[in-house]
Amino acid sequence: QVQLVESGGGLVQAGGSLRLSCAASGSRLSIGTMGWYHQAPGKQRELVATIGSGGNTNYADSVKGRFTISRDNTKNTVYLQMNSLKSEDTAVYYCAAETLPFRNHYWGQGTQVTVSS
Repeated sequence: QVQLVESGGGLVQAGGSLRLSCAASGSRLSIGTMGWYHQAPGKQRELVATIGSGGNTNYADSVKGRFTISRDNTKNTVYLQMNSLKSEDTAVYYCAAETLPFRNHYWGQGTQVTVSS
């Protein structure tokens, strides 16, 4: 079983920045792909960005050029640097991780990001 603990959410003005962190613990298995998803009120959970264990990244079109995902494999931690935030970025942000080799999927509890215009 993997526990994912997120931190770094909060309230920020449009144009500002936030950095989210997510630390994975409790697994003896290797952590594979890690990522961030968000869910706005009344909407489905959507991909924001993912990063593989080798560092390959994938971003939603809406955040390209503004958000950067990174990870520290020694700490099993993934980060999301969010710059030039917009009101439409307001959502609960969830961390996700897969364990290897069977790609079991785990979710964090979510952290609220609110961007005021």
